[in-house]
Amino acid sequence: MKKLLSILIVALLSTQVFAQNTWKVDPYHAKLTFSVTHLGISDVAGLFKKFDVTITTGKADFSDAVFELSTDVASINTEVEMRDDDLRSANFFEVEKYPKMTFKSTSIKKISKNKYKLAGNLTLHGITKPVTMDLWFRGTAENPLNKVTSAGFQLMGSLKRSDFGIGPKFLPSFIGDKVNIRVDSEFIKK
Repeated sequence: MKKLLSILIVALLSTQVFAQNTWKVDPYHAKLTFSVTHLGISDVAGLFKKFDVTITTGKADFSDAVFELSTDVASINTEVEMRDDDLRSANFFEVEKYPKMTFKSTSIKKISKNKYKLAGNLTLHGITKPVTMDLWFRGTAENPLNKVTSAGFQLMGSLKRSDFGIGPKFLPSFIGDKVNIRVDSEFIKK
């Protein structure tokens, strides 16, 4: 009987230790933005209006988190309709052929308190490449209005558009090759 009780206690503790929590992006408190240099003298910024992110983690500090992102590339918005239409065309993203951009993390490495390096595979324009970004876990809070627990993150990094075959006809002196990425977001615990 003692042995059976011990096994049950260990099983219960193991379940609690390895319990995975799912967090979904709060679309009202999230923004996926980018910027790129134009003519080497200014930055043009934009965002993707439609995206979904899920985090799965078993630890309160998110040090084992897995991030999964899916973005509707046609939702690109730089506040200039003509430019947005061009970005959706075969000149750049080819959204009819490649409608989604996806990311799935492969590792997360703690750098300092609440600061991480998040690595994963980004698929864009039919090409998958490994990328590493800086992730800041800003903490958790309970919303006093609805009693929902939220977690806040900021993700920053860059990638080369040429690595993904984006805008190959445009020289870096005209449109920069380096694209800066910034994501500010809150996630709701499910």
